[in-house]
Amino acid sequence: MLTQTPEVQPAAPAAPSHKNRWLIAASGVGIHICIGSVYAYSVMTQPVSEVLGAESDAVKVSFSIAIAFVGISAAFLGHFVEKHGPRAAGRLSATCFGLGLIGAGVAVQLQSLWLFYLTYGVLGGIGLGVGYITPVSTLVKWFPDKRGLATGLAIMGFGFASMIAAPVMANLFQADGSGESAAVYSAWSVSRTFFLLGGVYAVVMLLSAQYLSPPPAGYQPRGFDPDAAGGSKPARRDLAQLTANQALGTRRFYYMWVMLFINVTCGIAIISIASPMVETMIDLDPIAAGTLVGILGIFNGLGRIGWASASDYLGRALTFSLFFVIQIVAFVLLANVTSTLVFQVLLCLVLTCYGGGFATLPAFLGDLFGTRQLGAIHGYTLTAWAAAGIAGPSMIIPAVGWLAGEAGTSSYYSAVLYILAGLFVVAFVVSLLMAADIRSKRRLLDPA
Repeated sequence: MLTQTPEVQPAAPAAPSHKNRWLIAASGVGIHICIGSVYAYSVMTQPVSEVLGAESDAVKVSFSIAIAFVGISAAFLGHFVEKHGPRAAGRLSATCFGLGLIGAGVAVQLQSLWLFYLTYGVLGGIGLGVGYITPVSTLVKWFPDKRGLATGLAIMGFGFASMIAAPVMANLFQADGSGESAAVYSAWSVSRTFFLLGGVYAVVMLLSAQYLSPPPAGYQPRGFDPDAAGGSKPARRDLAQLTANQALGTRRFYYMWVMLFINVTCGIAIISIASPMVETMIDLDPIAAGTLVGILGIFNGLGRIGWASASDYLGRALTFSLFFVIQIVAFVLLANVTSTLVFQVLLCLVLTCYGGGFATLPAFLGDLFGTRQLGAIHGYTLTAWAAAGIAGPSMIIPAVGWLAGEAGTSSYYSAVLYILAGLFVVAFVVSLLMAADIRSKRRLLDPA
């Protein structure tokens, strides 16, 4: 039997027994729809660069900073979520994210790119990281019978957020205050947009956080038995109940980190080149390529709820292995197919696996390490996301260019696809090591 050393720590306030867990899930979706607007950042790039008089690449640095601080803040503030509870953590997230956007508006007014980095990138990124883990760790505890479905719902909101935010932002940035569209962006229209978004998101997130709370001690849904069969797969007890520091001492944590890092690195890499790649390899015009990129966003969101829900029946370890097998085959085929339809279908399939990895992760961590300090463990694991945000577009793609020659050619994109497939082979091997480690631990827990 595995034994754990108890940790002396104030418990977060438990929820009243009359709280509806589906409303808890809806509150989580509310937070994720707000913070997920970060994926509409491309809409901001041109307006901000014009007003600040900066190169678009310089403005994009703020997005990279924000993604880096997702992992940093999630890792360092995961313990805050566990100690003070999801309501306090949700308020912290709303405050940082809202002030980050409002501060970005001030930076635009003051014509300061560095202040924009500090507000949108650092402060907004802290709010993003805390807001990401807060509802997810709570939902895993409320839904021991449907962990994948519950976390998939919340993280689907994160994936779909840009579809809602992008057109709204585009219209707000162009409005000159008189109901007409400005020919060029003005400092006032851009800063006012950040002020408005910061205020609205802060209010929505604060209201959502008000309903969040952990379940009462010993909570189990009516009729749920962790040792009984559920769906088509037996529901099993968590492999262990570990603190975050204890989780860091296991092989399973590092297997999980590497799998997430590779899945996100390759996903970000393919997203960053999707439009020019399809224009070159299957001869789509720019408008059609842009439409396809939008469709890929839909499949990114659908993959989050679809794969996470499926993992409740398939098992989390098998689901991750499937991600990698599917993407190995898909990337090899993408480098060779000439059919426009097949190429697009394969890309959409890849994006479901990219989104599905994010959504299945929290439930998998709950299975592996328990819910004792799940928020902190989830935060540590998300450092892989921060690292991948740098490695994907800034390391993998340039490295391929060095190997494959001139960028923008079919041979260049084929080389990218083969290298990504090779990385997924590594991820698949790691997933097999993870599965073997899980089986070994299960035998210790259930010798019979």
